[in-house]
Amino acid sequence: MIHVHEPDDPRLVDYTDLTDVALRRVREPAEGLFIAESSQVIRRALAAGHRPRSLLVAPRWLPDLTDVLGACERAGAPVFVAEEPVLEAITGFHVHRGAIASVHRPALAPVAELLRGARTVAVLEDVVDHTNVGAVFRSAAGLGVDAVLVTPRCADPLYRRSVRVSMGTVFQVPWTRLASWPAGVEELRGAGFHVAALALSDTAVDLDAFTAHRPERLALLLGTEGDGLAAATVSAADTVVRIPMDGGVDSLNVAAASAVAFWAVGRGAPRRP
Repeated sequence: MIHVHEPDDPRLVDYTDLTDVALRRVREPAEGLFIAESSQVIRRALAAGHRPRSLLVAPRWLPDLTDVLGACERAGAPVFVAEEPVLEAITGFHVHRGAIASVHRPALAPVAELLRGARTVAVLEDVVDHTNVGAVFRSAAGLGVDAVLVTPRCADPLYRRSVRVSMGTVFQVPWTRLASWPAGVEELRGAGFHVAALALSDTAVDLDAFTAHRPERLALLLGTEGDGLAAATVSAADTVVRIPMDGGVDSLNVAAASAVAFWAVGRGAPRRP
């Protein structure tokens, strides 16, 4: 353990500027790391096989983190201990449950590898809000989605806020980033997937009617906040599906819509062996 007393200690560079979203979105992939905040999220990252680079923790939380400390020791990752005011000065915010870890970012798997054996996949097109991305992953983990694909402009699922909102489930749902979009629709179709776009359209099929005869292998496309899926994406899909709404409301937030759609298409769907 290394006790630190100054927030500008150069050994803590992984944890600086954490509230600067634009900077961290560039820094973290470039430097091969991501940040896991809270003991529960850190444990889920470690359980999924991710390797810690370091741990930053307040002294009073050390007794609750003996397993995490052991994992850091085995990985040769330093444990930095700082009083909570110093910890907050380093990170720029109050750290949930006094523990935060820098973790080695894994290489992204090829799309074909994730599609192999999958029956239900979700595609996030240009979803830019990290909270929504994290919420979608939590629904995917709990409602039987085998894999998530994100488009080139979609927010980073391993950004700190996405990880925290997902409650660490981003570590258990296989995911990767598509190289191009909407050209990736053809890759999905070539792998044997029926491509369904969740969108408002005069030709859209109600979700219940669609799920009554859902295809064996299904890729469900979900669009960005505000505008939803691009017109070219909707045109490229095999089917357009909508969630029937009441009360003069035309649609749901993408995170809420994903939960409804995942639950509906998951009923009776074949699962990954």
